[in-house]
Amino acid sequence: MIEVKFSAQKLDGQFISGVLSNDSYWELRKQIKEIAIKNKYRIKKVERKSTFRYKVRSRNKNEKPIVGYQRAFNKDEVSEAFRLLGYEIISIRKNLFEFTVKPTHAEILNFVLITSDMLEESLPFSEILTFLINDTTNKVLKETLKDISKDLKQGVDGEKVFMKHQSVFGKFTAYMLGLGSKSGNMAEIYSSTAKFLERSLEFKKNLRSALITPSVTVLLIIAASIWYVTYIFPETAKLFLRMGAKLPPMTAFTLKLSDFVGDNAILLIVISIAPFIFLYLFYKHPRGRILFDKYLMRLPMLGDLFHKTYIEIFCRVFYTLYSGSAVSILPIKIAAEATGNRYFEEQVKNISLPMMMKRGIGITDALQASGVFNETALSKFRQGEETGNVKKTAMQLAKYFERETTYKLRNAIEWIQIAIAFVILILMVLLTLISAETAVISPKSPYAG
Repeated sequence: MIEVKFSAQKLDGQFISGVLSNDSYWELRKQIKEIAIKNKYRIKKVERKSTFRYKVRSRNKNEKPIVGYQRAFNKDEVSEAFRLLGYEIISIRKNLFEFTVKPTHAEILNFVLITSDMLEESLPFSEILTFLINDTTNKVLKETLKDISKDLKQGVDGEKVFMKHQSVFGKFTAYMLGLGSKSGNMAEIYSSTAKFLERSLEFKKNLRSALITPSVTVLLIIAASIWYVTYIFPETAKLFLRMGAKLPPMTAFTLKLSDFVGDNAILLIVISIAPFIFLYLFYKHPRGRILFDKYLMRLPMLGDLFHKTYIEIFCRVFYTLYSGSAVSILPIKIAAEATGNRYFEEQVKNISLPMMMKRGIGITDALQASGVFNETALSKFRQGEETGNVKKTAMQLAKYFERETTYKLRNAIEWIQIAIAFVILILMVLLTLISAETAVISPKSPYAG
């Protein structure tokens, strides 16, 4: 979670300050700008919370200096805190690079599963947290659990405690764990959350095997081919040229291509890397992320798979949160956020929810207006609304789409593997033809007149 502190000046000259936190620095800048426009403030300074390395000495000169790290908005805050404690400041430096290894999806799942099992054995939650704090190896997760334990002991609302750490757990997980901490059925909520996380982790693993491994294989083959064409092959071809031989068409073309790559290597590297840098920056921008997620669902072969997975996640979370009453705004909102697709989330929150709140239309019509649910899901939700069993319908849809996406993902992996094999075959055939062409080259005899 990124935290920033802003200082502003009112129209009457009075100075004020405030602290905001968000996962995105872009969003924080946007919030500060909106606050300034709304209240007619003049923003003077915006400081991002950073880590400072300090070296201080206590009043006892015989003791060794104390070295450590402290997070603050500026150097003066750290300095003032130690002066008030009576320490002598030796040095305070801001870390130029901050590396925080967040807990993996598997580590979060492990935490939820263990907690769920221990809750079913009627162990107190505070005791469970103590066990996990002592046993957790990830520093970020350990510090997070310590902070949660401290806040809960001080009587802070459970939902606020966990939502404070949504950057570590994720929005949906943090919300569910917070809900469970103040409910009478904590074990069941943790168990439901664990099932959702297991399914999410399984999908990500399958997706990695479908995309990452083949991509690395293709890149390595292309790299090996480039190395062969630009380094090994030219040496052989130039040897024939020195012997006065006439190069065949493919060999001559490959040699020209090799010379072009060698002469323009830096330019070609920049052109190759630039699109990836652009896509990364585009993805990091809030508006860019929404457009990226929108067209992700329209990709050939995998787009439909992604789309149905998002609907499955939505239905699974909606089932967990929906109470069966008429008030279904919050379950729909949280379910949309849990999909992890910003476009899906924005369509539901900006179209479906306002229609339900302002116009009082039903769940199915509201979801249909968002444009992110397919006909299968909509017809099933309509049937559930008519029979008064929306909750059961959501789980049926989740199970149906889970089976379908699992099957389709297997098919997608097979097709990707076939495509990779085809690419490898083409590259191997081309390299073989180019290499074989050198066998028919006839150098001029040194005795020829």
